[in-house]
Amino acid sequence: MFLHAHLQIDQRENEGITILDLNGKLEMDNGDNTLRDLVESLFDQGNRQLILDFAHVSEIDTAGIGVLLFLAQKYRAAGGRLALFQLSHVHTKIYEMARLETVIEIYANEIDAVNSFFPDRAVAHYDILDYVESHVPHESQSDKK
Repeated sequence: MFLHAHLQIDQRENEGITILDLNGKLEMDNGDNTLRDLVESLFDQGNRQLILDFAHVSEIDTAGIGVLLFLAQKYRAAGGRLALFQLSHVHTKIYEMARLETVIEIYANEIDAVNSFFPDRAVAHYDILDYVESHVPHESQSDKK
């Protein structure tokens, strides 16, 4: 476990792929440097397959997004892969603004993220528009009158 005042990171593996479970804030001076330092340390040790679990990330800002983009580029340049899963509905606006899904692979759950590392497995890709639409209340016929 790696702990910062605002971000806790637990490390584990699933089918040989390193997964970091994030819990807390990923903001400027509140976890962004902690995540970057840990991931760079894993990278320096030869890790080229990494998944980040965002199920318990309560807040993220542009500094947090910047760290994710930096790390994704570093992995991609070395022939590796970085993926995310379990993005919160609360964060969809910042993900949309940053167009994060165009740069980093995003999956709905852990099994899809893990399966994406194995070319022979079918994987359901995360679609931010589908996600947003599924969480927006729909108008009923009586509301339209």
